Amino acid sequence: MTRLMLAATAAALLLALPASAHVTFEKPDAVAGQSYKGVLRLGHGCEGGSPTTSFSVEIPDGLALVRPMPKAGWQLTVETAPYAKPIGAHGKEVTSGVKKITWSGGRVQDGEYDEFIFVGQLRDDASGSLAFPVVQTCEKGDWRWVDIAQPGQPAKNPAPLLKVAAAQKQSAIRVEQVWSRATPNGANVGAGYLRLTNTGSTPDRLISGTTDIANRIEVHEMAMDGSVMKMRQLAEGLTLQPGQSVELKPGGYHLMIMGLKGPLKEGTPFSGTLTFEKAGNVPVTFNVVGMGAPAPSGAAPEMMDHAHHH
Repeated sequence: MTRLMLAATAAALLLALPASAHVTFEKPDAVAGQSYKGVLRLGHGCEGGSPTTSFSVEIPDGLALVRPMPKAGWQLTVETAPYAKPIGAHGKEVTSGVKKITWSGGRVQDGEYDEFIFVGQLRDDASGSLAFPVVQTCEKGDWRWVDIAQPGQPAKNPAPLLKVAAAQKQSAIRVEQVWSRATPNGANVGAGYLRLTNTGSTPDRLISGTTDIANRIEVHEMAMDGSVMKMRQLAEGLTLQPGQSVELKPGGYHLMIMGLKGPLKEGTPFSGTLTFEKAGNVPVTFNVVGMGAPAPSGAAPEMMDHAHHH
């Protein structure tokens, strides 16, 4: 009798497992037109606690310029295909890219947790929920996380979903290459760098900014005063003439992130909002490189995993 009850309890537990142990995104929200770092979290093995030996994810059309992060002890393979429509990157049209990523040959025991990571660029017109079907193969059996919930019908083995918010109204200000450096523990000030381009026909001004991780963001300038390099706040903000590009970089114009509530950590991006006189509030994500690291090269997607190249 007791053995039967134990077996029934074990069976019930196994049935209950998938409901609480889906493959999910660490950050399930994103904004159209921005770069995105996808961290897929895996919390369990297959039937009878069989270890996971392969993990593959399909990339939907809404995400382009995808690059997977290698994992020690795993073999990485990608399948590429033409895009439904090209996407611009570094001034060139890119017409095809990664549509499926597979990590294989490693082992995640049933009682362990692991993450599978990639970066990409959300298309400007991406919207709603993007599904990333995942197949998790084990030594015995597999989980196919590929179902998409229909109204009134929850998905049995749901595919990981990424909710994409529409990009803010098309601002005349283009913001690129937003980054910061890690700060030591106890520092209460950080710096932010980026490139701004005014694509409109009227001047605009970067006035200030906000972020949840600090009290405020100010616009500063490093400039020579005689033979002395001095830093000062631009109380009036930084003016951008029509068609002008301005680089905010170490040793020149830059953002000061004042009153940090904790250290900026390498590899941990943080979000903020820049306030312009005409363009209004523009959301940005600062990618954080190491304390002594050089400025990242290339545009935002390149910077996402910059910290891993050392």
